[in-house]
Amino acid sequence: MNGTMAASSHRVTLGPLVAAIDQGTSSTRFLVFNSKTAELLSHHQVELKQSFPKEGWVEEDPKEILQSVYECMERTCEKLTQLNIDISNIKAIGVTNQRETTLVWDKETGEPLYNAIVWLDLRTQSTVERLINKTPGRNKNHLKHKTGLPISTYFSAVKLRWLMDNVDEVHQAVVSHRAMFGTVDSWLIWCLTGGKSGGVHCTDVTNASRTMLFNIHTLDWDPELCKYFGIPMEILPRVRSSSEIYGLMKICSSRKSGALSGIPISGCLGDQSAALVGQMCFQDGQAKNTYGTGCFLLRNTGAKPVMSDHGLLTTVAYQLGRDKPACYALEGSVAIAGAVVRWLRDNLGIIGSSEELEKLAASVGTSYGCYFVPAFSGLYAPYWEPSARGIICGLTQFTNKSHVAFAALEAVCFQTREILDAMNQDSGIPLTQLQVDGGMTSNKLLMQLQADILCIPVVKPSMPETTALGAAMAAGAAEGVSVWSLSPEDLSAVTSEKFEPQINPDESEFRYARWKRAVQKSMNWETTEPVGNGNGETSIFSSIPLGFYIMGSMLMLVGAKYLAGQD
Repeated sequence: MNGTMAASSHRVTLGPLVAAIDQGTSSTRFLVFNSKTAELLSHHQVELKQSFPKEGWVEEDPKEILQSVYECMERTCEKLTQLNIDISNIKAIGVTNQRETTLVWDKETGEPLYNAIVWLDLRTQSTVERLINKTPGRNKNHLKHKTGLPISTYFSAVKLRWLMDNVDEVHQAVVSHRAMFGTVDSWLIWCLTGGKSGGVHCTDVTNASRTMLFNIHTLDWDPELCKYFGIPMEILPRVRSSSEIYGLMKICSSRKSGALSGIPISGCLGDQSAALVGQMCFQDGQAKNTYGTGCFLLRNTGAKPVMSDHGLLTTVAYQLGRDKPACYALEGSVAIAGAVVRWLRDNLGIIGSSEELEKLAASVGTSYGCYFVPAFSGLYAPYWEPSARGIICGLTQFTNKSHVAFAALEAVCFQTREILDAMNQDSGIPLTQLQVDGGMTSNKLLMQLQADILCIPVVKPSMPETTALGAAMAAGAAEGVSVWSLSPEDLSAVTSEKFEPQINPDESEFRYARWKRAVQKSMNWETTEPVGNGNGETSIFSSIPLGFYIMGSMLMLVGAKYLAGQD
């Protein structure tokens, strides 16, 4: 889809426009919407590099993230000019972002003090195990009553703790009161509103609720939680609602996007919350599933947080205004969805592009008994099992790369089925259809597989950029901007495509049962807490069986030498 979708007949009648920065795990986008029709007028996208310095580590460069935002804004402004659309019609900008990803920077120099540690990163596994072992009954849900979250490598607090313990620049900056912590939204808003020259250091309730430092009942940072993780509260951003003016854009006037200077940044939502808003899930019980790098199913639970008994998270869905109540959601989080496509492309070279995956899988139409559990970062919901690792099982000599491609798509669908089952058990009211969005929904085979495996219809809006739309809606509806009405009667009707289940439910259940067996086989792969050797490396003796084997071999050698000496 190129970014020039406005027909000439619309140019004259365009009302106020609202833009959105959508900073995801694998790419950055800048999109411009008509606030009256919700039509996407123009956009630009840039893919982001990820680095994997060690096994299980995932990082991104904060400066590259910021630069990608500038590039997307610049290119989109050029496209708008080509379309004869006046950039000064843009009245507000919203920000939506990959959640949990953790940054620390120096407020005096504006420089990042380390790479951004991405939400998928596993380096904190030993920290998490230590924290869980300290809790009464070794309970990973020890903080859930305040945070809605289990103690896991996924959330920001443990990543921040790691940075403070292992990166000298971060430690020094904290000690000398120069450090600022933030998730990606905070970093972008601070930089875009002036940076070291008066930038606004803030976050919104949805992003804050993913740190493990935030009390979802009081809607503020919790001193006890900060003390538990040893985090000084002075480095935290100020928590604001998801829809209010945080500050004004400051951009160099020599850029084409310099025309955006002075426009308020007035919406901020973590990407999954933004998709919930963009899908118009404002009623208790409405749900959506987003297929991005990971897979995230959120169900609106209204003004009260609902705690899950089946491995789901309780999170803040949105708070659309300073004086408005917060709404909450139950969330099922899957770490690897679109990331498996990138892995097949970049690591195995099975495909050259994500479009190729659909063709390859469609060429066989079955996995032929092959099951793929992509637990590259352990298993998230509903298991929360950091010891799991990815496996492909059920292989025969007949299996080829097309079957593996099909199994990869099925894996995304099976993982969604697991979190949907958990959600139905928690709420007691089964979903009768699933609203979907995200990059992977352009794969028609995946959407049909999803309907078949869930045994309910899957509904996909024809405009797939619902995450960015949600951020734009929050920005346009903010007090002092008020160009986008969120009243039910004013919301635009959405055209969509529906995928109905086409296979026998018995076959679906059989395949799902086999998948569950495969999941069990992926668990308890990394079974022991790594033992550090002082530089963050893991000692070979951290594996107990391997340790016994090596020690036993050494003893046998010593014994053999001794016996040889006796002859």
